[in-house]
Amino acid sequence: MELLRKWLGHPEDIYHLLRFKMGGYRVVMPRMDPDSLGLGLRTCYRYLNQTSRSFAAVIQALDGELRHAVCIFYLVLRALDTIEDDMTISLDVKVPMLIEFHSYLYQPEWKYMESKEKHRQVLEDFPTISMEFRNLAKVYQDVISDICHKMGVGMAEFLEKKVDSQSEWDRYCHYVAGLVGIGLSRLFSASELEDPIVGQDTELANSMGLFLQKTNIIRDYLEDQLEGREFWPREVWSRYTKKLSDLTKPENIDMAVQCLNELITNALRHVPDVLTYLSRLKNQSVFNFCAIPQVMAIATLAACYNNKQVFRGVVKIRKGQAVTLMMDATNMQSVKAIMYQYVEEIYQKIPSTDPSSNKTQQIIASIRAMSLPSGPMASRHHYSPIYLSCAMLLAALSWQYLSTISKATEEYVQAGEN
Repeated sequence: MELLRKWLGHPEDIYHLLRFKMGGYRVVMPRMDPDSLGLGLRTCYRYLNQTSRSFAAVIQALDGELRHAVCIFYLVLRALDTIEDDMTISLDVKVPMLIEFHSYLYQPEWKYMESKEKHRQVLEDFPTISMEFRNLAKVYQDVISDICHKMGVGMAEFLEKKVDSQSEWDRYCHYVAGLVGIGLSRLFSASELEDPIVGQDTELANSMGLFLQKTNIIRDYLEDQLEGREFWPREVWSRYTKKLSDLTKPENIDMAVQCLNELITNALRHVPDVLTYLSRLKNQSVFNFCAIPQVMAIATLAACYNNKQVFRGVVKIRKGQAVTLMMDATNMQSVKAIMYQYVEEIYQKIPSTDPSSNKTQQIIASIRAMSLPSGPMASRHHYSPIYLSCAMLLAALSWQYLSTISKATEEYVQAGEN
């Protein structure tokens, strides 16, 4: 019944869930024919689907040869990330592996059979991935190898180093996500589906990655604490508590929320760059690929802002809300309207006593100036009384059916992934 109550409170979710289930997903996630691929590529796409809940579908929706390049790029970085995450590998082995990992792309027999991580298959069958990498056009190979090298060096740097200053937070996020944004942008331009400026403007591409990574780090505070990881910058949290873990204590909840709000304000400063970047994209499949994670991120930050639940459990956007965002974020006007909606939601929740309130208001003002909606999208969430009544009746009749919506769809619409 809890699910039913949620839907009654958000009847628009019913419409979009049904629309998505009844074929709307093909707009943003058209299916690829696996029979058209060779054995190696089929194996790579199988690994992609096994290792990524959020990205597999949109990667497979990309146009032309770009699809294969991004698939291989993802798997190469997944293999690199698996090495970094594996705590059973000693540092004297791990550090050289991370730094030299890009060279393994050109070693047909290289593989690693001793990982204990859940995605170890990408290391155990790395010869298949590296073979398909070498089958890519050289322009794609050069991008993937270069980003892999830079990311490996950055990961090695932060293995025994905690994130202290806000500039180090930016640097860490650059290594693990900003470089991904830069690499993807270079692949977009290399495919000629996008103009050269998309791949050349590394500052905007970096911001695309930083916005997503910071959102994940902010949202995942409690999960990271439980697993012994710390990614919030000391420069910020030390103003509110002596130890980052102390933010979970009930007596510290007010300070914890103020720290949370400051970090969300920091993340929001990337939104103007995100909007500028998206406005340059011309290819529909590339636009969908880039825009969907960004609108998921702004919705997640709006849910987390000034929310004590971040320190008590998991804060997620609703599945129906996520599907609505996926269906709407297919053009620039809609994306601007979505950004405007969620920064307004944050603005309405800013406490007058919050230490970051002035900064939060300032960055929201700059986002408003870039995303002020116009035309029909300005009222994208206004529904007539007749529509609401019908939707509520539909919710009462179909809540049990919708609760059985396919597992693949539910996994995809999770709001982001580390």
